[in-house]
Amino acid sequence: MRETPYRVLIADDEPIIREGLRKAVNGAGLDMEVVGEAEDGEEALELALSLNVHLVLVDMNMPFLNGIALMRKLREQLPDCRFVIITGHDEFDYAREGIRLGVEDYMLKPVNPELLQGVLLRVKENLDNLAKQAGYLKLASEQIRRNIPLLQARFGQEWAEGLLGEDEIEERLDFLGLPPSSPVQLCVIRWGERESTQPVLRESDRQLYTFATENIVSELAGSRRNMLMQDTAGLLLLFLWDAAEADLAAIIERSVRRFLKISVNAHLEPVAGGVLSLPDAYLRCRSAVYKDAQLSPLVRRAREYLGEYYGDPELTLESFARTLQVSPVYLSRILKKELGDSFVALLTHARMRKAIELLNSTDLPIYEIAERSGYDSQHYFSTAFKKVIGVSPNQYRRGAAFPDQPAGR
Repeated sequence: MRETPYRVLIADDEPIIREGLRKAVNGAGLDMEVVGEAEDGEEALELALSLNVHLVLVDMNMPFLNGIALMRKLREQLPDCRFVIITGHDEFDYAREGIRLGVEDYMLKPVNPELLQGVLLRVKENLDNLAKQAGYLKLASEQIRRNIPLLQARFGQEWAEGLLGEDEIEERLDFLGLPPSSPVQLCVIRWGERESTQPVLRESDRQLYTFATENIVSELAGSRRNMLMQDTAGLLLLFLWDAAEADLAAIIERSVRRFLKISVNAHLEPVAGGVLSLPDAYLRCRSAVYKDAQLSPLVRRAREYLGEYYGDPELTLESFARTLQVSPVYLSRILKKELGDSFVALLTHARMRKAIELLNSTDLPIYEIAERSGYDSQHYFSTAFKKVIGVSPNQYRRGAAFPDQPAGR
C-alpha cells in the first residue's frame, strides 16, 4: 500500500451527486481519498492544482468552466492526472472529445456505485503502473548520476583516441551535461619516473596519490568549465572549455611536488578546430609527457624553477645554478642537451609566453606587462618582444600581425 492514498477531486455542481461520489470513492477500499470538492469549473481548476490531485471526477456541465475546458487546462498543467467523466448527457461529442483528452471512462448519472468502483480499480492500476515506471526511471537516473564520472572517463577515452564520429560526440556532450563544443585546451598529466630519493609506493598509496593529484588539478582548474578523467594508460586528462594560463602545466607540476612531494609531468596543448581535432592534441600531449619523463631529475627541477621564477628580473644563469647546487657550465650544457635550448632562450620563452598571455587577456599597460614578465625596463622588454615575436607589444595587441608564438609546455 502507498504511504499516502491517491488524491481524488470531485467536480460537480450538484451537492447530492458529490456526496454519492464521495461515499463511493472513500468506501471502495482502493487506497483513494477524496481531498476536495468543487461546484464549478474554476474552483475545480484551482483546487486540482493546489492539491496536486491524481484523479478528477468531472461533470461536463458546470458553471464558469465546463468539463472539457477544465480537462484541457489540467492536461497542460497536471499531465499525469487522470479523468473520469460524470454527466447526465449521453452525447457522443462529449465522449469523443474526452477520449482525445485521455479520459479513463465515461459514466452517466445516476452513477452506479459498483460500476464506479470497477472504473476506480482500473484507474488505480494505471496509477500504480505509472508510479512504478516513475520509480524505475528515478532509479535509472540516480544510477546514471552516480556513474557520471565513469561515463565521462569512457567518453573522454574514446574521444581522445578518435573512435567517435562528430554526431556521436555532440550527443554524448549533451547527455553528460558538457559544453556543446570542442574544448579549447587539453592538459595531460603523467606520473614522473621515480627519483632515487622517493620510496617505492604500494598500489594503494599510488591510488591515494592519484586521487590527491586529481584534487589539486581540479582546484587549479577553478571555475573554468572542464572535465577531468583518467585514461587506460593511467594518464590524467583535463579538458578545458575555458582557456587557462599558458603555464598551467608548470603550475600543476610545482603544486603536486610542493603538496604531495612527488613528481609528475604535465603538458598543455591548444585544441584548434572542431570536436574531431581533439585526438591530435591528445597525441601531442602524450608524446610530450613521455618525452618529459626521459629528462633527468636536475633538468626537471630546473624547468620547474624557471617556470616559477621567470618573473625575477635578477635571475641569471649563475644565480639559477647556485639554487640548483650545480656549476653554471654544467647546467648550461645539460639544459642544451636535454631541452635543446640555452638558459637564456628558455628564460626568454617563459617570459614571452607570460607577456603574450597578458596582452591577450588584459588591458594592462605595457610597462606593467614588462614588469610581470620579468623585465625591469619597458624598452628592453619591447626590444626583446619584437626580436622574438616579430612585432612590438603594441602592434601585437592591436592585431597588426599574428606570428607564431613560443610553444607552451
